[in-house]
Amino acid sequence: MRFLDDGIVVPGTGYRIGIDGLLGMLVPVLGDATTAAGALSLFWLAVQRGVPRSVLVRMAFNVGIDALVGSVPILGDLFDFAWKANRKNLRLIERAISQPQHKPRVGDYLLFGSFVLFVAFAVALPFVITGYLIAKLWG
Repeated sequence: MRFLDDGIVVPGTGYRIGIDGLLGMLVPVLGDATTAAGALSLFWLAVQRGVPRSVLVRMAFNVGIDALVGSVPILGDLFDFAWKANRKNLRLIERAISQPQHKPRVGDYLLFGSFVLFVAFAVALPFVITGYLIAKLWG
């Protein structure tokens, strides 16, 4: 999971980048969709581990910001190199797991389902906008 945000050291610096931003640059839209699977798997792990709902909401916020700004061409990819939503979410999970846990409740699963729908919407939106723009240009 760390590979998404920190897997590659920039030569000559101590700064680390991940494939999240690289895939977004190299394969616009599809790269972002691929890395969204990593965010979903972290969220699912958090639900299974009984992470409190407030942490789940914070995780969803981190990914939401990443998806919103990340959908902007070039600027969004550069933002991915700095924001590192997956690393933030992994730290939130690790901190929450070190504290007493509760069992997942129905509301946690509903929140996860809402998160999945949000990510699906965020991934689909660039396709819809691109299709609309192409239709306008051709029509």
